[in-house]
Amino acid sequence: MKISLQRVSTKDLATLTERTITVSASGKYPMLANHPLMNELTTHYADYDAVYTKKSFSGKGKDVAAADHDRDIAFSSLKAFLNGYRQVISVPNYQDAEDLYQIFVQFGLDLDRMSYSSQTAQMKKLIEELEFPANTQKIANLSLSFAFAEMKTRHEYFEDIFEEQIEANAGLRQMESASSVRRSLEKTLRSYFNILTAMKEVPDWKDAYAEINELIKAAKNSTIDRKKSADDPE
Repeated sequence: MKISLQRVSTKDLATLTERTITVSASGKYPMLANHPLMNELTTHYADYDAVYTKKSFSGKGKDVAAADHDRDIAFSSLKAFLNGYRQVISVPNYQDAEDLYQIFVQFGLDLDRMSYSSQTAQMKKLIEELEFPANTQKIANLSLSFAFAEMKTRHEYFEDIFEEQIEANAGLRQMESASSVRRSLEKTLRSYFNILTAMKEVPDWKDAYAEINELIKAAKNSTIDRKKSADDPE
């Protein structure tokens, strides 16, 4: 029952441990079911299973980028309308367009090209300014109430999804690293295999040793097959 656990892949180690626990807890070997090492192994495997496939980041980056793109479009569309309308002095309420456009100038015509955090801060101030009664009236005069509401909604949605990403990433970073959990699992699994090896000549332990030894052979073969695949030229 010899195997270098350090050379076993992450997934194969999980499989070997899970199968070892299943065999040991099957009821065929009462002396294993309540063995202290068995309990310890089960605990370490649960920890390992929780982190070995975890991602370093939440995977919400695409959602955040999409939400940012949507608010950029809403911002740019409203800005472009005001810029064009204010230049046609013969149309009604062109001065309202000029006044509103200057508010955009105040908080940055290029804020849609800023970083997420900088843009969020400036957009928040821009929206607050546009929500003053005098400005909401100007927005209504230009029939832009819906466009403004859409920009605000898209900005708020971005804030929500960005906050979810921050919280998810923070949670992942706080999880114990897979490498430290793996070391604990390997240590306990190795001790468990050593016990089985030491007791393999005892009648009640012989069959348990043989069955778990087959699991170890399968894990070793998986490692060898993977190495051959990596070494074979295409």
